[in-house]
Amino acid sequence: MTITAAADGSALKNPGPAGWAWYVDDDCWAAGGWPHGTNNIGELQAVLELFRATAHVDDDLLVLCDSQYVINSVTQWMPGWKRKGWRKADGKPVMNVELLKEIDAAIQGRRYRFEWVKGHAGHDLNEAADVRARAAAEAFQRGTAVPSGPGFTRGGGAPAPVTARPAERVLAEPAADTLFDGLFELDEAAAPAHELTLRLDDAEHRRLLQRAKAAGRSPEELLRGLI
Repeated sequence: MTITAAADGSALKNPGPAGWAWYVDDDCWAAGGWPHGTNNIGELQAVLELFRATAHVDDDLLVLCDSQYVINSVTQWMPGWKRKGWRKADGKPVMNVELLKEIDAAIQGRRYRFEWVKGHAGHDLNEAADVRARAAAEAFQRGTAVPSGPGFTRGGGAPAPVTARPAERVLAEPAADTLFDGLFELDEAAAPAHELTLRLDDAEHRRLLQRAKAAGRSPEELLRGLI
């Protein structure tokens, strides 16, 4: 049998109050978060908690995820990062490395595959996970109890408890980098050169111009510095 679950993260700012959630159905889901984190951290944590919660059942796992950063990290880039001592092709440290190491340990021996789904596009499982991840982030913002869910309620054996996380989980890198976290992991195979076309909506374009102005650099220089 195959367990189909959506995993999603949410951050009210990036970084800011953040949440994660995985969702199978209304009776089988879990959520959590931190007062201070990023969307990518929430996305990764959701995947990690899903693998941990299903570790006691011998079923295939289909993970529905709207983050190509997470999917590519786990399915494509991680083997190369490990060979390089968890460094990227340019020698820089991999972001969110501790979470990625935990995911790497959790997926060993598991039968799984990832499927990308478009976020905020009406996909039932993805929308349910998103609602719960955002609710967790909003609870941390308000300082109220986090709706953590019933956990994994399918299959035999005892489900793993939701992991107690540190009060904060934030990137070690400067916050300015988080706007493009994972966006430019296109060169792990060390190809000679790439041309990249990036489409931004009006809000993203304004944020890019503001960050570039604050750094005293052109938008192109700012983007190259984040690669």
